[in-house]
Amino acid sequence: MAPSSCCLLVTLVAACAEPREPPAGAIEVPSMLLRLIEQVDVPARESGVLASIGVVEGQMVQEGAVLAQIDDSEARIAEDRARIESEMARVAASNTVHIRFARKSAEVAQAELRRSAESNEKYPKSISESEMDRLRLVVEKSRLEIEQAEYDSRVAAFNQQIKESDFRAGQQKVKQHKITAPLSGVVVQVYRHRGEWVKPGEVVVRIVRLDRLRAEGFLKIEHWSDELQGKPVRLLVNLPKSPRAEFSAKIVFLDPEIDPVNAQVRIWAEVENAGLRLRPGMRATMILQPPGQKR
Repeated sequence: MAPSSCCLLVTLVAACAEPREPPAGAIEVPSMLLRLIEQVDVPARESGVLASIGVVEGQMVQEGAVLAQIDDSEARIAEDRARIESEMARVAASNTVHIRFARKSAEVAQAELRRSAESNEKYPKSISESEMDRLRLVVEKSRLEIEQAEYDSRVAAFNQQIKESDFRAGQQKVKQHKITAPLSGVVVQVYRHRGEWVKPGEVVVRIVRLDRLRAEGFLKIEHWSDELQGKPVRLLVNLPKSPRAEFSAKIVFLDPEIDPVNAQVRIWAEVENAGLRLRPGMRATMILQPPGQKR
């Protein structure tokens, strides 16, 4: 079986159970180290005074939760102005009075020209050529006014799109004054405090994800196989008051390079930590079946 991409993240099912004896022929990989997969320093995206900090160290937060609020008074004023201008542009774009008036004026001019032409047919020279030229010019002017009115209407529609875009930008500006959690996890450090001035890019809060961890270790080259990629494994971990607890995991990465000194390859397995019983820094023993054997 061909190896999968080493960057593949696989959803794992973690379950705690009484540890079983390793089956005959099982491969043990000792000293697997549990590490974080995701951690992030959450920055401010706008400059301003921190109006509030809504979290403390040790607090669990969900993705999208508001961690802190930067004062957004000016941004909200700008948003309101953009909203009003957007509404005004919408009203202007929907106004067709000038087009209807231009078309009606053209109809009247054409009717007047037609009547004058009919009068000249019945009564030659009753309408002078100069007057006829003027009436023809009025008709042509009316047609051009229709074109101009339609052009102005298209410009007004484009202006409406611009103003709507400005309004959305204003909304986004207000939104960026909220510092939100990019992932679900635990707040491990709050760097800034209410009333302090922050700049874009300055870290305000640090979050680590604990509900999924990575076990990293080294596999002897004689046990290496492409078939191990994606293979389910067992992790045995000594927990406080619960020695040798067992968790289900899955191999997500096999290093393509072999260490020339010890003839081993790096191996990663990811484990769901739903009960948060595991912690980064713990050691585990990984039990896996040799390729070709069933669990």
